[in-house]
Amino acid sequence: MKAKNIWRHFWTITHHRNLVRSHCFRIGLYWQGLTHDLSKYSPEEFWTGVKYYQGDRSPNAAEREDIGFSKAWLHHKGRNKHHYEYWIDVSLNKEEGLVGNKMPLKYVAEMACDRIAACQVYKGDAYTTASPWEYYERTKKYITIHPETRALLEKLLLILKDQGEDAVYTYMRVLLRKGTY
Repeated sequence: MKAKNIWRHFWTITHHRNLVRSHCFRIGLYWQGLTHDLSKYSPEEFWTGVKYYQGDRSPNAAEREDIGFSKAWLHHKGRNKHHYEYWIDVSLNKEEGLVGNKMPLKYVAEMACDRIAACQVYKGDAYTTASPWEYYERTKKYITIHPETRALLEKLLLILKDQGEDAVYTYMRVLLRKGTY
């Protein structure tokens, strides 16, 4: 484990949190902005991040490639409600198996802020407002997410792509004032 990766990983997750905080503050989610991803500093997540640090993608992906799954990701998604994976459970109709449950609006908004910030961190100067949509497009066919949550996430990412940050933040503030989607 390289000592320089400790500081690089710390800087990366702190930079990410600062970006999410800024995005959340723009839409009025102050508490979520302040508390976003604090579990990344826990030993279970932090030391995995140091071990698998690469700087241009999530260390959890590298851990998954190395051991077949990511212990850090399982820890993270079970503690952070802005991940759609947090909301996956066995359906009341057992024959359906695992299903995505509808996420509360404030967590969908935080998820959008999280995706924007993650793309900004990992893409750096190559980031555009289309980046979060492009990433989503590559993954959407295999994610388990409630249909209404999926529709809102897609709408937010398309507004961002087509109209920019100001437009998507305005739209999210209106939705949050309304309190539903």
